Amino acid sequence: MITIYHKPQCSKSREGLQLLEGLDIPFATVKYLDTPLSREELKELIKKLGIKPIELVRTKEDLWREKYAGRKLTGSQVIAALAKHPNLMERPVVVNGDKAVIARPAERIKEVL
Repeated sequence: MITIYHKPQCSKSREGLQLLEGLDIPFATVKYLDTPLSREELKELIKKLGIKPIELVRTKEDLWREKYAGRKLTGSQVIAALAKHPNLMERPVVVNGDKAVIARPAERIKEVL
């Protein structure tokens, strides 16, 4: 099953959702601000993405700059920050089985189909 981690207010996330809808394949939508990911779910997502935890962070967000920028954080600390502040997560993220992509641009979704 394909899953998109989606923030409706984000234009890039809406583009990803629209691309999936146009493919006419079944998928699930998770509004991750309404249903934040746990630390374990974030660890699993990062593993599927094949990235370091910091690469899932929107480092230009004011919240990140105010609370975390310039600090030497471990991967676990970054994951804890993402769990506490889900708005810091890059979006959209699309998962298909054991593969995932940060769908920026939306066409990257095709990499996991």
